[in-house]
Formats: sequence, C-alpha cells, structure tokens
Amino acid sequence: MSTLIELFIVFFKLGAFTIGGGIAMLPLLQNTLINEKKWFTKEEFMDIVAVCQSLPGVIAINMATFVGYKKKGLAGSIVATLGVTLPSFVLILLIAHGIATIGDNPAVMGAMAALRAAALGMVIVAVIQLAPAAIKNKWAIIAALLAFVLITILKVNTAYVILLFIILGIASVMVSASRVAASASDEKDGGESK
Repeated sequence: MSTLIELFIVFFKLGAFTIGGGIAMLPLLQNTLINEKKWFTKEEFMDIVAVCQSLPGVIAINMATFVGYKKKGLAGSIVATLGVTLPSFVLILLIAHGIATIGDNPAVMGAMAALRAAALGMVIVAVIQLAPAAIKNKWAIIAALLAFVLITILKVNTAYVILLFIILGIASVMVSASRVAASASDEKDGGESK
C-alpha cells in the first residue's frame, strides 16, 4: 500500500473515532504511530506533540500535517490533513442539517453526555501514557507542576505559558552549553599548566 494512502486511512480513522478533540486523540495516535506503524519512537512522538501543541490551531490537524510532511513531504501533509478533517466535516454537515429536529431528544442528550465522559477518559489515558516520556528529571516535574499551577490556578493564558517554557528551554540549553564550554576550557587550561 502506498504511504499516501496509508496516511489518509490512518488519519481518517483517527478523525472518525476520536471524540473530544486532539488531546483525546493522543493515545490512539501513540498506539498507531509508535506501536503499529513504527513510524516514530516514543521520544520522537513526544517532540511532535510538543511542537504541535505549541502551534496555533487544533492539535489533531497540526499533528496530521506534521506527520504527513515527515513521511511524504507536502503531498503527505495534505493527504493526512484531509484524512483527519473529512470525518468531522461530514458529521458537522449532517448534524447542522438535523439539529433542529433532534436537538432536544433525550437519547441524543444521553449520547452527548456519554461522549463527553469518554473524551475525558481518553485525555486521562493520554496523560498517563505520555508522562514517562515527557517527565524524565526533576526539572521536568517542576515545569509540569508550574505549568499546571499557571494554567489552572492562576488562569494564565496557555499561549503565554507555552511561550514561557520555550524561553526557559532555550535558556536552559544555552546555560548548559556555556557550562560545558567553561568546563572544557578549565580542563584545557589545567592540562596546559601541567
């Protein structure tokens, strides 16, 4: 099967069977992209999630576009994005057409309540499955807790939190690099003085 067709099918299925948005899609994406297709390692997947979450727009579409591009360039990104959005587009058209007649139906209301609960469960699964790959040291734990406090308790806009951690990540790498360079310079100077 061609990679383009495979990308479309993978993301069409994900788009059709993921309720609750892109975050709820993460456990399914992780299973499909890492375990079934073996397209990415867990660490690569976490990097993709981090990049796609920090970009404007819906994470599901961002991930489809990113993964499609990584696998097959521009054509892959178009096919994967079309695959993930097509089921929602069709369902929205159908719902918009029929909402006036079924909007107050108790069965529909019950189904919507069950779908919201299922979406919450899928988000919790995503957190549990992705936490070990994302939180590898004490600084990652501190960052996760700080982000949680900033967003949930202090009500800081998520975009500002993402920007803060991008800046902190860059600063951390630069500080580490300067320490390594200083250490190498000290070792070189110490070796020359002997």
